[in-house]
Amino acid sequence: MFDIKLLEHFPIQPGVYLMKDTSGTVIYVGKAKQLKNRIKQYFALSGDNRAMIPFLIRQIAHIDTIVVPSEKEALLLENTLIKKHQPKYNAILKDDKTFVSLMINTQHPWPMIRIIRNKGVPKPGGLHFGPYTSAYSARQTYELLTRLFPLRQCSDEELKRRTRPCLLYSIKKCIAPCVGKCTKEEYDIFVDGAIKFLKGQDKEILKDLYTKMKSASDNREYERAASILQTIRQIEHVVQSQTVVVKVNGKNSDALALYREGEEVMLVQLLFREGKLVGSEHYPFTNILQDDDELLSSFILQHYQHQEELPEEIVVPIALKNGDLIAEILRDSHKKKIAILNPQKVEKRALVGIAEQNAKATFEQEKNHQELKEKMLLDLQETLKLNRYPKRIECFDTSNISGTDPVASMVAFTDGEKDTKRTRLFKIKTTHKPDDYGAMREVLTRHLARSKEKEDLPDLIIVDGGKGQLNIALEVFKELDIASVDVISLAKEAGRHDKGMTAEKVFLPEHHDPINLNPRSSLLFLLQKVRDEAHRKAIGFHRDRRKKRTITSALDTIPGIGPIKRSRLLQHFGSVEKIRQATAEELSAVKGITKKDIVLLSEYLMI
Repeated sequence: MFDIKLLEHFPIQPGVYLMKDTSGTVIYVGKAKQLKNRIKQYFALSGDNRAMIPFLIRQIAHIDTIVVPSEKEALLLENTLIKKHQPKYNAILKDDKTFVSLMINTQHPWPMIRIIRNKGVPKPGGLHFGPYTSAYSARQTYELLTRLFPLRQCSDEELKRRTRPCLLYSIKKCIAPCVGKCTKEEYDIFVDGAIKFLKGQDKEILKDLYTKMKSASDNREYERAASILQTIRQIEHVVQSQTVVVKVNGKNSDALALYREGEEVMLVQLLFREGKLVGSEHYPFTNILQDDDELLSSFILQHYQHQEELPEEIVVPIALKNGDLIAEILRDSHKKKIAILNPQKVEKRALVGIAEQNAKATFEQEKNHQELKEKMLLDLQETLKLNRYPKRIECFDTSNISGTDPVASMVAFTDGEKDTKRTRLFKIKTTHKPDDYGAMREVLTRHLARSKEKEDLPDLIIVDGGKGQLNIALEVFKELDIASVDVISLAKEAGRHDKGMTAEKVFLPEHHDPINLNPRSSLLFLLQKVRDEAHRKAIGFHRDRRKKRTITSALDTIPGIGPIKRSRLLQHFGSVEKIRQATAEELSAVKGITKKDIVLLSEYLMI
């Protein structure tokens, strides 16, 4: 317990405070204009009435402070420390999230549109549009663009070597710059149109296209004029189908809103471009100590500081205490003016209203979704007569072909959803023969022994296979003295692992006959989903292992290329394919590789 007498010695200047528990772990990071006065409020009887404060105070063992020259510096340092320590009572945006965006490589003579994934700021080399809230929405936009603007979709290499148009030209989804079916000017019209469309400049696109269509018609280029007219009609159809929500004087705006219920918080971000609602994202938080002002401020700094493209204004439901400072920080980062507004006028206030409605609706949807998952897991517990609620399920599968490269996989599902960070892949060490039982025994023993030691056992284990695999699992449980975990086995008919509603057999301990679930049962679908994911991981790992062995054996057959030279070659080039593509000069750059070795490599790998 923290000794409140120490507060008298705390600094009065602006800065950041780090609250730590008995193990020294940072559990909360905050900022203050006056550190001493702000920290005292946590311990005063009438100082801070947030619901999470009593839980926090009971865990505080030590408080560190860092004094900085100004409130702006405190904001920046707080954001940095939250990302570094990831305290459990602060709202944290994951840095490992990949963003999906559309990119037009304008530096190429014949630009194309691509869907790309990136972490943080995209790499230079073109115009980026996004990030999109999901790969699905990015794909929808991409498909629309390829219909409206028939730009090439082939690689740069394919573009160089084509001698006749591909199928896309026949179906009017590409104007075939590869074989000169269009001029550079004609191609650039569609490039400019795609860029303007992605920027939301619908009216400007249509105006330009009408001008170009009239020019083509006046010059009696009727086929070109008809093609432009078709594009115009498609764009008009898309634009008319979009609902204009509210006009914001032509500015690009993001609207943020919160919805709280108990310890749960839902933050929604709506993206308005050219007066249209073009996208949304939501961020759920649990057990967050920050109040609305602190949470919104922290989110804005974490989310926008390192984004490539910023809106012109961020609209928030309350006036942020440090709104001007945050705007200044973003302006310093992006060399671009951005406003953070708590609007009072009806038009812009409507943006906040829409965001607030979405925050509540999204919260209720997620809550309902969670309740449905809980009900399904409870039904699973009852149907399979499990002793424990299956909050965490782990599923094991093995894979080998003719006994070679035997491997196994373990996938986990927590609260009915895939828990990717818990996935494990195993190389089977005790057998190199086709022994599914031996492989299953080994992987269960290895994994469960570690899990037991860490006191991190799952609630339910699923083994892929029949009664035999279930008995193996029960024997391992007995050897490791594990009695607190349920186990079942799931067998697909005739050993099939294809998708679809097929007959399944679920084997339970102490039951001679398997039980059959309704092919349309959501419980069966969940079990199949878990098992199929484990099977997919095992097959993929086995394929990678076999491929590596094949690659190694390809170099093994070359006289004079021993383990050291082989290792140097693979380390230098990364793969046999790249060795095969390397020039004699590039090969000679590898230490120890002689002219004779290069000749042999050329002969055996057909370089």
